[in-house]
Amino acid sequence: MPQETPDLRNLREPVRFKRALTLLLMTLILPGSAQIVAGSRKAGRWVWRVVAGLVAIVIFFVILGLIWRSGTINILARPGTLRIVQVLLILLAIGWAALFVDAYRLGQPLTLERNHRLMTSIMDGALIFVVVGALIYASVIVNTQRDFVASVFGSGQKSKADKGRYNVLLMGGDSGADRIGTRPDSMTVASIDADTGRTVLIGLPRNLAKVPFPAGTAMAKQFPEGFQWNKCAAECLLNAVYTYAANHKNLFPGDANPGETATMQAVEAVTGLKLNYYVLIDLAGFRDLLNAVGGITLDIGKRVPIGGGSSPIKGYIEAGKNQHLDGYHALWFARSRAESSDYERMARQKCVMSAMLNQLSPQTVLTKFQGIASASKQVVKTNIPAGELGTFTDLALDAKKLPVSSFSAVPPVIHTGDPDFALIRTKVAEAIAKSESLDKEGSGGDGKTSSTPRSTTSTTKKPSTGTTKKPTSSPTTPAAGVDDVASICKA
Repeated sequence: MPQETPDLRNLREPVRFKRALTLLLMTLILPGSAQIVAGSRKAGRWVWRVVAGLVAIVIFFVILGLIWRSGTINILARPGTLRIVQVLLILLAIGWAALFVDAYRLGQPLTLERNHRLMTSIMDGALIFVVVGALIYASVIVNTQRDFVASVFGSGQKSKADKGRYNVLLMGGDSGADRIGTRPDSMTVASIDADTGRTVLIGLPRNLAKVPFPAGTAMAKQFPEGFQWNKCAAECLLNAVYTYAANHKNLFPGDANPGETATMQAVEAVTGLKLNYYVLIDLAGFRDLLNAVGGITLDIGKRVPIGGGSSPIKGYIEAGKNQHLDGYHALWFARSRAESSDYERMARQKCVMSAMLNQLSPQTVLTKFQGIASASKQVVKTNIPAGELGTFTDLALDAKKLPVSSFSAVPPVIHTGDPDFALIRTKVAEAIAKSESLDKEGSGGDGKTSSTPRSTTSTTKKPSTGTTKKPTSSPTTPAAGVDDVASICKA
């Protein structure tokens, strides 16, 4: 039952004014407390139960996050969970606004002097605006996240780590009329340790010829001697596998993404790694994503042209330390071909990826989430299921603390026109083994202590087709200024 409305006429007016302000502040700090003191105690107790329940849920997820971070993110990132959170935030905003209005009523503004009544009204309106506005904005953020997860991440099948690693193919393609992803300009495998997040970036040149496919696949039957045919020239290089598969969907019945599937198969055969997922990035839209996160900062060892090729050079990204690049300049830094080789461009792209990994802070994601999510929906296509979002977010947070190592299958180690695929697989396995040795017990991750890697089976994997060769006396020193990413740039 409501409490009997107190008669405030015997109180001095300043006391009545302070009482009115106090009730509003009580509602801000502990919703329902104003009703307990001056209104309906039953209603106030119900509000307290709701508040206690919400606090308990928050505490539960905080503790769960400390114990099981990836699982907690997976739960909270589900579209269904995000929809529930969005509705709760809207209901909380409406309920809290009602409590402020009731607290204002309980302050009996008609008993106050005009100036004090005006100040109380302004304060009540301001509190409603701030609290309700914050909750509604939070609900908009949650809805954006839900839309982003639903648009970018699918409900596909989860893929387990292979030999303790997740291997994700990152492809970058120029946008344009009917061109998004149709011929990836860059291909990099991110091989991620499933325990530590330590990452090895494996760069594959787009002009790698005669690429094999895993035995038993449609492409292997179509090209038993590798991806080549008479006078195919540029049409039978690695970056053309996507286009060929997309134009021959009959080889992939029931597959909605034959280009991605065929490219993943080729990369598996080339590297000897089992790929878990792919991420296809529209490089032109990538500019908007970089702008959304505020750009990146790099140490640049060599100036890079803006433009070139079929268009005139419009300027340069100058060499120097701590060069901050916005989306426009970062995109040109990653994709510029003038005055450099494809292999050097691969190194620059690795640098951009590393910078994004190392410099994107949780604070940036939170404060600029709307722009990031909006840009990402236009930039990213992936088969990583929504249920794995927490796993990879967790690994990314761990990876931020560790240096990224790399290997690029480029000359003079690898002759792209007539590649030694057995040598590529050996070099990939060596790069991964070296990375894993840094996390062995006692090494401290500083690379000073080395031990036998935990996964070495991939070093002896046989070639997938008869066109591959055994390791030869090909040079084993990385190409100067190519695989040594630090000589070109440093994130």
